[in-house]
Amino acid sequence: MLQTVLHSVSYAGFWPGQARLNLDNFLNRAKWLGFDGVMLMAKRPHLSVLDFDDSAVSRLRDRIGELGLNVACLAGYTDFTIGSDRPEIPTREMQTLYVIRMAQIAAQLKCPFVRVFTSYSRANVGYDQTWNSCVEILKECSRRVADLGVTLAVQNHHDTAIHFESFADLLDDVDEPNCQAAFDAWSPALHGSDLVAAVKRLGSRIVHTTVADYVRRPRFTYVPNLVNYVPEPDAIRAVPMGEGFIDYRAFFAALRDVGYQGAVAYEMCSPLRGGGDEANLDQYARWFLEWMRG
Repeated sequence: MLQTVLHSVSYAGFWPGQARLNLDNFLNRAKWLGFDGVMLMAKRPHLSVLDFDDSAVSRLRDRIGELGLNVACLAGYTDFTIGSDRPEIPTREMQTLYVIRMAQIAAQLKCPFVRVFTSYSRANVGYDQTWNSCVEILKECSRRVADLGVTLAVQNHHDTAIHFESFADLLDDVDEPNCQAAFDAWSPALHGSDLVAAVKRLGSRIVHTTVADYVRRPRFTYVPNLVNYVPEPDAIRAVPMGEGFIDYRAFFAALRDVGYQGAVAYEMCSPLRGGGDEANLDQYARWFLEWMRG
């Protein structure tokens, strides 16, 4: 049975109305809800690299052990072309240092994976420049953390390499054994890709996945001189697992076919139907566990 993991971003207070728990209270909540492990956000208000020196990480490791949990993944927040318009600022070096420190913390927590993102698109940065920057920094970061026994798990979240074929190309170009895929279903489902084809294309390179389910809600803007509406991109609203448009049964069947045995992290990082108070967050987390058991 796949390991069930709760992503701490779910209780981080980032979207309007979302409850915020500190890290210790989040760990207690994950245990109380019945999760096997946690995915910890590597920024405030949770596991910030600024706030956790080695002693603090040791105390955290002991606390996690007392609760009988494990840390399946550290969630990093990177954008490898940020600051491209100001090349005199060493933003690449800053982000590399951030990734290295996350990997050191992960090793101390006996956590195998550090999740990273690629890059958002920027009007002043060409496609090939963006691509090469992501490849270069992923390659350097992978090599620098290899001795720690940590794998970088690249999530299909940011604009660069967002299609699964491009994502596979990116991993091929990086070509480091400890740079693999944290591949999620919701991203390809939103832009209309075939989930089964995507999983089969990436195959054994998938080492982690994070799930959430959504419904689409059409949007329109009124044009008075036409007495009519023009369509806008759909609004997306999170709903309980199994109630949205993402074909997770096909996704998990494909994961099973390629031999996936890793963790499945549940996240609530966007507004939910029903709001963001603790009771609703807890209920969604329970629904996820019930859905997984089913």
